[in-house]
Amino acid sequence: MDLDERALWDALPDGVVVADAGGVVLLVNATARKMLGDQACPGAHLAEALTLQDTDAADWFGTVRPYDALAIVSGVPEQSWLLPDGSEVLVTTRLERSTTQGPVERVSLVLRSGRGRARLDRERSDLVATVAHELRSPLTGVKGFVTTLLSKWEKLNDDQKKLMLTTVATDAERLSRLITELLDVARIDTGRLPLYRRDLDAAPVVERVVDSVRAGTSRTIEVVGADRKVPVFGDPDKLVQVVTNLVDNAVRHGEGTVRVALEDGPLGFRLVVDDEGDGIPEILRARVFTKFWKHGTRGGTGLGMYIVNGLVRVHGGELSITDAPGGGARIVVDWPAEDRRN
Repeated sequence: MDLDERALWDALPDGVVVADAGGVVLLVNATARKMLGDQACPGAHLAEALTLQDTDAADWFGTVRPYDALAIVSGVPEQSWLLPDGSEVLVTTRLERSTTQGPVERVSLVLRSGRGRARLDRERSDLVATVAHELRSPLTGVKGFVTTLLSKWEKLNDDQKKLMLTTVATDAERLSRLITELLDVARIDTGRLPLYRRDLDAAPVVERVVDSVRAGTSRTIEVVGADRKVPVFGDPDKLVQVVTNLVDNAVRHGEGTVRVALEDGPLGFRLVVDDEGDGIPEILRARVFTKFWKHGTRGGTGLGMYIVNGLVRVHGGELSITDAPGGGARIVVDWPAEDRRN
């Protein structure tokens, strides 16, 4: 192997070990040497070069027995093993034969650091903890009020019962909304979000959403450009979901008047939502579209903008954040006016 070829192997981020039919190591790149130590070198036997053990202290070579594998076996899927220092390494093995029923003539291994998987496990743990926290709060309210109603029904007057049942209904609605959001996140992540697209007019959709939000707030919400037909192509329910999230966010997290404008955009339809709050610093804007991101002290699951971004993009649209003229945040949605799938 010349120097240029060795340099290419050493440049790989993963460790690579190759052994011949007799188990003699032919190649160990720099990453693998750093993981395994000095005994992992060309000319060493594979059993001595791979100082890997499982959690029961069984060694890799004795456990896998690559040269004794059945003829139909062409490799070993990724497995977790431990280096001498106790750190995790993920090992994938390929067994090469010149004929289908012939002996193993070459064993090739790729060793990858387990830090990436550990980080992913931590992120999943954080996700579970966040979801558990969001679910526990309304569940605690539901359980407490239902227990009180069951144990003291005869002692409570009608107004007290109505107040408790109203609170239970509100908490149940919050739970339902959170579960729906989690399902939407899972479907967006896996590309399995069901869409029923068709041509529709965005103007009445936006007006209905704004009227609904207005009914639950004292804030002023202005709508501009809804007095004309605004053609879009998409799932009407998803468009309602996007507009509702954006207007509701502007009301909850902004200040002053919320302005909703329907304009012409590069894709056909542009929705602009402005508030008069503190805005979102430019350095934080990319984080708005991540899961469970929250800004400020107001409530929410932190999933709304992640879902909105996913819904817009799955329709072929674009979502961006800038500064509103009044100093708050401006959310801009560009949504296709026609079918762009072909």
